Amino acid sequence: MENIAWMAWTLPTAIFFVMLSLTLGVMTWLAVAYPEAERIGILRIPTTRGDRLFISLVLTAVIHLLWIAFVGTDAIATLPIGEEGVEISSLWLATLISLLSAVAIFRTV
Repeated sequence: MENIAWMAWTLPTAIFFVMLSLTLGVMTWLAVAYPEAERIGILRIPTTRGDRLFISLVLTAVIHLLWIAFVGTDAIATLPIGEEGVEISSLWLATLISLLSAVAIFRTV
């Protein structure tokens, strides 16, 4: 059991799955309320909202894996919450980069 202790349900994990669920819900609502035709962006291939979501999720996974491999997950700040405080991981910076790349993908691809 100790070998998979890193897979614990943490706040960032919970936030990720909540945001993923909200994204899929909004995407489903958009598909019903505002059907779209495929569009051609910088990749020069026709893509839909679902295609762009898939591309951005794959890129998010790649960004986070590369971040863990080359930068690590060390704490960059400690918030004064509770007795010991809450450490903020450097992975939040990778998340910010991922969000910015997702916006770029949805606007240009």
